[in-house]
Parts: sequence; structure tokens; C-alpha cells
Amino acid sequence: MKQSKKKLSNWLLLLGVVVLSVAPLVLIKGEFSGADGQAEDAIKEIQPEYKPWFNPLVELPSGEVESLLFSVQAAAGAGVIGYVIGLYKGRSQHQRNKE
Repeated sequence: MKQSKKKLSNWLLLLGVVVLSVAPLVLIKGEFSGADGQAEDAIKEIQPEYKPWFNPLVELPSGEVESLLFSVQAAAGAGVIGYVIGLYKGRSQHQRNKE
């Protein structure tokens, strides 16, 4: 009984994640843009004569390269977090087995 309840909870959580991921793509029409571009547009609207303090160090050739670098950064972060969680879980299991 407990196992089937746990399975149902896992499936419901997975369904929730899928709905939360797909719903904005289906419901919101238009182009998605990054927060940097939106902030720049808002600043220019409020104060048109604003000049940035500095320019980017590296100008990326396209949006695809920017997306690639963002994905690599996200994957590296997820890898580090997964490693740390696994390390602590392994340590706690080792401690329980010792006792």
C-alpha cells in the first residue's frame, strides 16, 4: 500500500513538472527574451539618454552560442549539486552501516 502511494506521488510530481514546463510555452505567445534585454529596454524607456558604464568584454557571435554557454553552465552546476548530494547520501549510508 505504501509503495503504491509513493509511486502515485512520484507520477503526480512528474506530471506537475511537465505541466509547469510546457504551460508557459503554450499559453504565452510571443518571443521569449532574457532578463538583460528586458532590463535594458526598461532603462531606455525611463531614461533615454542613459549610457552604460561599461561594454561587454566578449561579444558573442550569435544567440545560439550564448544559449550553449548558458546550458553548459547549468549542466556544470547540476553536476556539482548532484555530486554533493550523492557524497552526503553515501556518507550517511556508510555511517548507518558502521553502526
